Amino acid sequence: MNVPYLHSAAWVVPVNGAPIRNGAVIVQDDRIVAIGTATELHTRFPEAGLHDHGKAALTPALVNAHTHIELANLAELAETQSGGFIPWVMRLMALRKRRIAEDPQGTAARNASLQECARHSAEGVSVLADIGNSNLALEIMGHFPGTLLSFHEHLGLSEKTLARNLARLESEPKNRLCSGHAPYSTHPALLQALKERARRLGQVLPIHTAEPLSELEFLRSASGPMADFILGYTGMIGVFQPLISPAEGSVHYLDRLGLLDAQTLCVHAVHVSEAELELLAASGAKVCLCPTSNRFLEVGRASAARFLAHGILPALGTDSQASSPGLSLWQEMRLLAEEEPDLDPAQIFAMATLGGAQALGLEEDYGTLSPGRKADILVVPLQEPAPATAEALLQTLVGQQLSAVSRIGEKNHENRANKA
Repeated sequence: MNVPYLHSAAWVVPVNGAPIRNGAVIVQDDRIVAIGTATELHTRFPEAGLHDHGKAALTPALVNAHTHIELANLAELAETQSGGFIPWVMRLMALRKRRIAEDPQGTAARNASLQECARHSAEGVSVLADIGNSNLALEIMGHFPGTLLSFHEHLGLSEKTLARNLARLESEPKNRLCSGHAPYSTHPALLQALKERARRLGQVLPIHTAEPLSELEFLRSASGPMADFILGYTGMIGVFQPLISPAEGSVHYLDRLGLLDAQTLCVHAVHVSEAELELLAASGAKVCLCPTSNRFLEVGRASAARFLAHGILPALGTDSQASSPGLSLWQEMRLLAEEEPDLDPAQIFAMATLGGAQALGLEEDYGTLSPGRKADILVVPLQEPAPATAEALLQTLVGQQLSAVSRIGEKNHENRANKA
């Protein structure tokens, strides 16, 4: 066992407790042993090596609970107004098809994805939950200095292709994470098969849920812009059938299919009623909000306060470079604070750390500075004058624009036993 190391700073932000002024964290064998004031921990661990990080805040690493890394080479889509969800989807599919034709080996896509991973890491993200239709994230996984969860997305609405899509799912290796695309694009039997597989294997199942308003119209009346788009794009023949009543929503639909439990992650969740919030809370289902993407795609705003009021701590995600100008989890926090100024900044920061860890089933390792957790700790620089109160500190954390942060951890120090 290695000698413990004491890291001190102006502030320590454990997330699951109040910030500690002149705080410290004891790290040993790449795990957190204790947190407290620097004075207290120096007394308790006199043998510990010392490192004072000065005017900085020590925080848990960030958790990005929803990304699409393979779309990194489609960033030009976010350079102009989206025009709304369906027009944007149509442009995305056309541009993606063109990119594949231009670069059949996928070299440019791979390079763009590697750059995106490096950017997330530089900003203090240690966990990425990626949704993709290809194996690109698997190919670059070893280049991300953290935990990259690669979910293989399954979709297909047609009855004619259901057997083939179910067989495709059945052929997935047991260690391959899978996701369902959305209620409007995935056959109910395929969604149920995805959930049954996730339960059997103990895996999280992410699903885009209640993102565009046209999804609700499609589920309620089997008509509208989404129905027209699907029919036009797939060439499906026939008339869709309503799947929910006019008073119900996408969460009701998922519940009816038996999909809601503590390992279901509803992504976006923009158009959710009070009754659906109660369903989510009762089932333990998780939620991931993507404020920047929602604003860009003009799908509406998901109120974090409504989820919090029902005891649900949402996660935060950046979505893709194609729909999220700036692509930064710090930006997601800033935008959320701007859109909901009454939100406690401590809750916003918890969403980007603990909320993401819980949503992905990783809270035993990530999300808080707690004994036993991984010593994956950010050193966030604080400008002069340093915040004098915990509230001011958290407002600074969720409100500032950061391009890079540094990290600490026992493995980063060559002289572990060096003492002051």
